[in-house]
Amino acid sequence: MCNRPIGVFDSGLGGLTAVKQLHALMPDEDIIYFGDTGRVPYGNRSVETIKRYAAQDARFLLSHNVKMVIAACGTVSSNASVELSEMLSVPYINVIAPTAAAAVQATKNGKIGVIGTRATILSCAYKKALEEADSSLQVFQRECPLFVPLVEEGFISAQDPIARLTVERYLCGFKENGIDTIILGCTHYPILKPVIGEYAGRDVVLIDSGKETARRAAAVLEENNLLNKSGKPGECKFFVSDRTEGFSNIASIFLNSNIGESVSRVDIQKY
Repeated sequence: MCNRPIGVFDSGLGGLTAVKQLHALMPDEDIIYFGDTGRVPYGNRSVETIKRYAAQDARFLLSHNVKMVIAACGTVSSNASVELSEMLSVPYINVIAPTAAAAVQATKNGKIGVIGTRATILSCAYKKALEEADSSLQVFQRECPLFVPLVEEGFISAQDPIARLTVERYLCGFKENGIDTIILGCTHYPILKPVIGEYAGRDVVLIDSGKETARRAAAVLEENNLLNKSGKPGECKFFVSDRTEGFSNIASIFLNSNIGESVSRVDIQKY
């Protein structure tokens, strides 16, 4: 048993969808969350910049004595996982492998769509992981850069015309290709599930990267005898790199709960 916290980071607040799933699976675990809100989004940065930011984010979490680091960010997972694995002395989880594995299991016709930030799609990380698992799969990719600001501005309802038109604009090609499974390759995107699901249709399976990553994290912690089995409800501490005002309002969208004002600002450049 280990009562040290789990560390989770993201370029912004999308990783809170993974935090929600972690808490549901492992309610005894303490979680340290860092959202790099001062430098969001990572999706349009160079690979070198993404790697530098990710290393700083991970070092911040290590300063809190975490027992695991989770990159709850498709962009980081796609572009900096090798470097993070080499620098970390604790188990490291990214969103790519568990999410791709779930999509392979879910598809029936072998046609899988991947949506993500520009950097995630350009890396082809999901495409490579899927084709390594099954070379017969047909993988269709689409970058959806407007999805992150839609979520963070609260345009998430299936009845919202802005959200509906944006989803239709990005995903119309998927319908034409008969895709039966879509990977939500950014942890912001599960918030748009109602809109995406309504457009895609009930026969299309949406793979939630936050949920699959949380499942993999739970399995790795159990394998390494690192689960917290104290029976005491875990606590979450939230940190951001920019203003803290309004954080609780946005966080409530991702967590479906009110966290009050339990968030602190950190100077990430020190790490």
